[in-house]
Amino acid sequence: MTRREFLRSALFSAASVALSPVANAFASRFERRKSDFVFARLAYASGNWNTDERMPSNVIHSLVQYTTISVNPKEKIVALDSPEIFDAPFCYLSGHRLAQFSSKERENFERYVRNGGFVFVDDCNHDIDGLFAKSFEATIASVFGATALKKIPNSHPLYRCFFDFPSGPPTTSLELNGWGDDLVHDYLKAVEIDGRIGILYSNKDYGCEWDYDFRNKRWLAEDNTKFAVNIILYALAS
Repeated sequence: MTRREFLRSALFSAASVALSPVANAFASRFERRKSDFVFARLAYASGNWNTDERMPSNVIHSLVQYTTISVNPKEKIVALDSPEIFDAPFCYLSGHRLAQFSSKERENFERYVRNGGFVFVDDCNHDIDGLFAKSFEATIASVFGATALKKIPNSHPLYRCFFDFPSGPPTTSLELNGWGDDLVHDYLKAVEIDGRIGILYSNKDYGCEWDYDFRNKRWLAEDNTKFAVNIILYALAS
């Protein structure tokens, strides 16, 4: 099943979705693979990649709740230096310590992104001057160029591809808790490849914001994981 076929059969919405040429080329990797969406978390040698342990199951629950995507109920840990990364159309990477890739991790990361993969990177420090932010952004600059990581406008299709977020990225409750830089980041950044997002980068700490048992959603006035659904559906469609 290709990504186009996967998306057409999976989305709750009946709206048609046009895939980019790069995404169509990348789709050939998945033609004979299971149709289940897998939440793939990237493990890297430096720092701490295993943050926010309840978050993936919460996001997976939201995909089941709001869409008709066939979803694997468990997240999968994928080593960044492993060829398994090329089996996943969506990957998640986080941390709040050093993010410095080995030569093989760097090679896989660049190849994955340039060939159509999507990585959502979340800074658990929610701090633009923190160790994770500085080290990861330095890696991005060395791999993709000093100007590759740019702010995306709040009118970007990411914010309206399923749920509507007219003001751009939703604020997290953690941004003003005194631990990070004590700022509300009213933007996300991205590295785009051939007009599509290959790396979506957040200093808002969505991972911690969504790190709770999904059964506790009933206590929220508004489900804050809806934006996670947008991110994943955009990743599959672009």
